[in-house]
Amino acid sequence: MQKYGLIGYPLGHSFSRNYFNQKFEAEKIDATYLNFEISNIKQLKTVLKENPDLHGLNVTIPYKEQVIPYLDDLDEDARQIGAVNVIKFTKGMFGKTKLKGYNSDVIGFKQSIEPLLNETHRKALILGTGGASKAVLQGLKQLGIGSTLLSRKPKESCITYEEITPEMMQQYTVIVNTTPLGMFPNVDACPAIPYELLTPEHLLYDLLYNPDETLFMKKGKERGATVKNGLEMLLLQAFAAWEIWQK
Repeated sequence: MQKYGLIGYPLGHSFSRNYFNQKFEAEKIDATYLNFEISNIKQLKTVLKENPDLHGLNVTIPYKEQVIPYLDDLDEDARQIGAVNVIKFTKGMFGKTKLKGYNSDVIGFKQSIEPLLNETHRKALILGTGGASKAVLQGLKQLGIGSTLLSRKPKESCITYEEITPEMMQQYTVIVNTTPLGMFPNVDACPAIPYELLTPEHLLYDLLYNPDETLFMKKGKERGATVKNGLEMLLLQAFAAWEIWQK
C-alpha cells in the first residue's frame, strides 16, 4: 500500500486527508493518506523515520518555507517562489530516499483565476506576505499581471495598508487575500482595505474557502466587484499534487 500525508500545524481545518482517501477508495487505488500534525519542522525527521513507505507529502502552514532545508532538490517554480506544498519521494542511489519540493499552489491558483481575468486586469494587490502570497505572485506574473504585496507592518518590497491611495485602488483591479483574516470561526474579520473604493471593474479573490463567502468577498460584492473563494484552487492544486506524485 502506498502512503501519502500532510505536515502542518494545526491540521484540524485541512481538507486533504478526506479528499485523497475518498479518491483512493473511489478509484480503487491501494493507498492511504494520513495527517502528521507536527508542532516543529524538526519533527519531520521523525515522521520520515517512522514512515519509510511514504511516497509523497503535502505541506501546509506554517512549514511551506521552513521545509526547504530538509529537501534534496526543488522544482523551478518552487525555487522561484521560495515555498513548497508538495514533496515527491524517489529512490536514489543505493536505495536512499530523495525528497524533491514542488509548488502546486501556483498551478491551482493560475488555473482558477485565469477565466475571470479580462483586459482591465493589469495590476494586482496581494494581501499578506506568507508562502501562499509568493505562489500567487508567481502565478500572476506568469499571467502577465504585475503585483504589489501588502503587509500590516513595513517590510522590504511591500507596502502597508495605510499606504493604499485612491489612485492605486483605481489601477489595481485585482485584489487577492492570502491572509487567514475572515477564516472560520473568525468570520467577522477582513483585511483593512478601502472597500468603499471598489468598483464593478474589480476582482476580489480570497484563498480562504471556509466560510464559502468571507466578509472580504461580501464587501466586494456590495460594490459590484467579481468575487471568488479558494475552493476551486484547493481542488486544482490537489489534482496537480497527485500528478506530481505519479510522474
